[in-house]
This record gives sequence, structure tokens and C-alpha cells, in this order.
Amino acid sequence: MKQILLITDGCSNVGVSPVVAAAQAYAAQITVNVVGVIDHGDLGEFGSSEIEEIARAGGGLSRLSHTRQLSQTVQMMTRKTVVQTIQNAVSRELKQVLGHSSIEELPPEKRGEVVRVIDDLTETSKLRVALLIDASASMKPKLQAVEEAIRDLALSLQSRQGSSEMAVFHFPGSAYGEDCKMDLDWTSNINGIHSIFPRLQMRGTTPTGPALLHVIDFYQKADYGNRKNDGTDGMMSDYVV
Repeated sequence: MKQILLITDGCSNVGVSPVVAAAQAYAAQITVNVVGVIDHGDLGEFGSSEIEEIARAGGGLSRLSHTRQLSQTVQMMTRKTVVQTIQNAVSRELKQVLGHSSIEELPPEKRGEVVRVIDDLTETSKLRVALLIDASASMKPKLQAVEEAIRDLALSLQSRQGSSEMAVFHFPGSAYGEDCKMDLDWTSNINGIHSIFPRLQMRGTTPTGPALLHVIDFYQKADYGNRKNDGTDGMMSDYVV
């Protein structure tokens, strides 16, 4: 299951609507989760609404967080989406094997066994986190909190029993009209995370929609490469957040 974790303060103002882009992601089987960064009430009603609409169109979750709580929110969202992914997969298996459509329908003793399996898979399954960071001018006062949140998330992923990787993108990409830029391809090296933020130049525009389309294209090209080079059917066995 492929997912994007978008960190933004909302209020996109360039290019295709991010809600439309998120719907395209969902149609391509990529879930979009959104963490909205707020500080002293400067995230207006439009920004808050947009964040919720992006996640809804992308089939994902949304959370609003003050900068001082951002690290905990990002880690919580990551874990919650992993658990949700595993629960959905387990529920599908239960329905096929036992005819039950949800874990809650199982007898108490069986339910406990399934919950233990889910907890184990949450900790040991391979995990990938695709981060998309809003680096527009309005995010500049919040950049330090975003940096700390991502470093903490990287440390948290590294402490898991299962292998973990991150890919990182930011938008806008450059002063030359680039909507989005990839800072890190899939990596388990958290030292690479530290090198991103000194290079970021916060700019005025917020092309959230085009940035989402950029990451969708990244996934689709990777899927094509897997099918062409690996002889697979293009289905990913990893949990990608």
C-alpha cells in the first residue's frame, strides 16, 4: 500500500487543486495523509478546510498540530496509518477465510490473538515513509519544528525491529518554476535527513497540487521499473506510509 505524508499549513495558490491531485493519487491506489502545521492561530479557516479536504479526497487521515506538538503528531500519524493498513489487510483475510468482515466480530479469545499479530506486524514489517514538505514562505517560521519532527521520526523508524526507509520531497522546488524536488530517494540512512534543511530556500508560492502529482509520478515510474526489471506484477509487498 502506497501512501504520502504531506506536511503543510494549507492555502495552496499555484496550479491544479491539491484536492483534485489527492483524488488522482487515491485513484492510483496511493493514500494521502496530511499533517497541518498551525501556530498562534495563523492557519486560517481556508487552510484548515483544505487540509481536511486533501486527506478526504486522498482516502487518508488529517491532523492539525501546533509546532510544539508536531513531532508527536507526525510519529502518531505514521504509526496509525501503519496499523490501519495492517488492520485492513487482516480484515480482508478474515473475511476470505472465516467469513468475518471485521476483527470485532471474532470471539474474544480469537480477537486477542489477532490483535497480538497486528501489534507484531506493526513493529516488524518493512516500512517506507514518503514525506512531502511544504517549503513555501508561510512555512518559514515553522521550519525548525518540521526539521525536528522529521529527525525524531527518522530515529523512531530506526528503532523499529523491521527495516524502515524514507523518501523526502519539498515544494516549491526552485526559483525556476520547479514545482517539487526530491531531496532523498528511498534510504534508511538518517544522516541523509540532516543534510536536507540547510539547503531549503523558503519561497512565496504553494504549489501543493503539482507537488502531489510529482510524487504520484515518482511512484508510477517506480512501479513501471519493478514490472519491467523484476518480472513482478507491480504489486508492492511493503507497507508504504
